[in-house]
Amino acid sequence: MTVKSTKSKQNPKAEEPVEEPVWTYRGYRLKTSEFVTAMVHFFRAEIQRANVWRQRLDTTTNWAVVATGATLSIAFSQPGVHHGIIILNTLLVMWFLFIEARRYRYYELWSYRVRLMETDFYAAMLVPPFHPSPEWAENLAENLLTPSFPISMWEAFGRRLRRNYVWIFLILYASWVAKIWLFPEPSQNLAEFIRRSAVGPIPGEIMILLGLVFYSTLFVIALATITMTRATGEILPRFGDESAPAAPSEQGRHTGLRALLVPRRRRRQLLAFIITDKAGAVSRRILTDLKRGVTAMQGKGMYTGNVHSVLMCALTVTEVHNLKSAVAKEDPKAVVIVSPAQEVLGGGFAPLEG
Repeated sequence: MTVKSTKSKQNPKAEEPVEEPVWTYRGYRLKTSEFVTAMVHFFRAEIQRANVWRQRLDTTTNWAVVATGATLSIAFSQPGVHHGIIILNTLLVMWFLFIEARRYRYYELWSYRVRLMETDFYAAMLVPPFHPSPEWAENLAENLLTPSFPISMWEAFGRRLRRNYVWIFLILYASWVAKIWLFPEPSQNLAEFIRRSAVGPIPGEIMILLGLVFYSTLFVIALATITMTRATGEILPRFGDESAPAAPSEQGRHTGLRALLVPRRRRRQLLAFIITDKAGAVSRRILTDLKRGVTAMQGKGMYTGNVHSVLMCALTVTEVHNLKSAVAKEDPKAVVIVSPAQEVLGGGFAPLEG
């Protein structure tokens, strides 16, 4: 007697797990591999943009060096040239420094995105538990939707001043003193040096005082911004969660003048109110799609006298579009009010500390 096996052959394709799409848009389903490919191309594009602005920084520095070299050559090769040419070149170098500080802020805008992907996306692939930081995508998306300079003009100015321009200004200052003291012949005393320092109708005492004020101001700016470390495009470590409040020791360092120079880096936080008659369905949709908490309250329309549910939800700027879509799916007649929040603590935002 022969017994036939009723076990059917299994389809090997049916055993393969179905890869869920990471992102869908108008019928397109982006898989994990395609998502990584897109991020790689985005990373290369941001590096290219950062390199372009880095080259522009070198351009302004070269302008300052060339202008200074040409000015000093003319000033010391021709004894009859007035020392005011060095003062004019100092003002020109100051303008170059201002232009370079503006360019440095743009450079930091692109470099911030590059560093964010390096530290929170690529580095996470190498270190257990092998998953990105929960905040990196939110920070990157917000920076793309609402671009803002990661560093202040003061930090950019002070950093470029300390890196390059402080030496150019010192050379110009020493050359100005040497030009007045030695040409057309060496000064005999300090009174003669002060008299030679005059520029047109401005006496020498005023010119020396203006010079001291100018260089003292540069010195103060260089010192006041030396502890600012918001620039992540340079060879600096990745700083922690920028959305969290600073530690007590860090808060103490941000007092006085430096507190006025440091820009805010906290992510924009919003508060949404949804007036709806389908509170249960809308709440479940928000909890499922946005993973945000919802608080329900009762409200009364004073025009109609009808009672409605008012849902309150805290979210970030990158989640506004998803909130609108989630509410529209369940109640197209709902009213959504989104307003900025001064600060949101706890519940997936900054930690609530005592």
